[in-house]
Amino acid sequence: MNLGLTRIEELLRRLGNPHGHLAIIHIGGTNGKGSTTAMIASILKTAGYKTGMFSSPHLHSYTERFLINGEPIAERALAKLIERAKPHLENMVAEGFEHPTEFEVSTALALLYFAEEKTDYVVLEVGLGGAIDSTNVVTPLISVITNISLDHMDYLGNTVEEIAQVKAGIIKPGVPVVTAAKGTALQIIRETAVTKGSRLIEVTRDVTWSVLDKDVKTGCQQFVIDGLQNKYHVSLPLLGKHQQSNAATAVAAVEMLFHGSGHHLPAAAIVEGLRIVHWPGRLEWVEGSPLVVIDGAHNYAGAKALKQALSEYFTGRGMIFVLGMLADKERAKVVAELAPLGRAVVVTRSNNPRAGDWTELATYLREYLSDVQCIENVGEAIEAAVAMARPDEVVCITGSLYMIAEARQALGLSLR
Repeated sequence: MNLGLTRIEELLRRLGNPHGHLAIIHIGGTNGKGSTTAMIASILKTAGYKTGMFSSPHLHSYTERFLINGEPIAERALAKLIERAKPHLENMVAEGFEHPTEFEVSTALALLYFAEEKTDYVVLEVGLGGAIDSTNVVTPLISVITNISLDHMDYLGNTVEEIAQVKAGIIKPGVPVVTAAKGTALQIIRETAVTKGSRLIEVTRDVTWSVLDKDVKTGCQQFVIDGLQNKYHVSLPLLGKHQQSNAATAVAAVEMLFHGSGHHLPAAAIVEGLRIVHWPGRLEWVEGSPLVVIDGAHNYAGAKALKQALSEYFTGRGMIFVLGMLADKERAKVVAELAPLGRAVVVTRSNNPRAGDWTELATYLREYLSDVQCIENVGEAIEAAVAMARPDEVVCITGSLYMIAEARQALGLSLR
């Protein structure tokens, strides 16, 4: 991969620079950026604004990457956009430019789609990194960096500090930035914000929250967010302590978006937008005996958040894991977090070229557990895990989001 913005900038120029007509909220970070993107989009839609949302990867259909008010682009409409872009791509190559990457093309198509549909706001999720990501051609109204940890080290750097420098690349001169980052990553974001003359809003310092009810049998968690302007009594259907931080980040972002804008954002829209947000595959519960939990904890930070949630919600209950990870993730570190919680694990393969030697995961797991099976087909792996689980135990399906998509299909779950 030859990193840089030259290709996407040239493609957008040929398409008429559609991003110049959009009001954008730009979301980066290592974990939680998808959930935070979904929360912000849900709040804006609830407030009555026509809201575009671009995120990746998708779960079941490529069209899920391009949403307006929660609805995916029609397949025919996406095909027409691709047809319009194709001559520009061919001409670029003929004129000596490198062919844009698949993600660069999809970013350009999203910006063109949202501009032509005259969206009021666009919530744009970073794909990889920040400074070098194709979405970084935009100048947003607000920049958001959820958190920073080790991931995509082949491209972004080998330390949190190096990765933070790249992620902070979405901060634009004079554009406010909201972050929930901590430690050295936060310090780098602070320094970047000062250099760029950007106001910095820090979650846990400027925006806080307190938990009201830890009982999540209703499928929601209850807490109060003390925002920049108001207090919000939140009922959030996305579970896990990490989602409380994501919700506080989303609230800070929309408060800053409307601060001094002359437009009104009712507090009720924030509360309702969070209550109805939908983001499948993140601590998603499938009721039954045994209970099945699906979570796309695809890296070490995600595994730590999942471990915390499982320990909090299912104390004392046995756990059977179905685990499938891509080869470029920190498999050993993820296993060290999750394996001690389990009684048995079924290793499976994600339908992705980056799956590599998927059975290698079993080698790491056998350092902690004796009952480790390898079943390549995801549906069959789930059947095996459910069959070995006792009625009071929990089957947790986790790892690559690509594998999570296959698991949801095998369980008959719909996107909406």
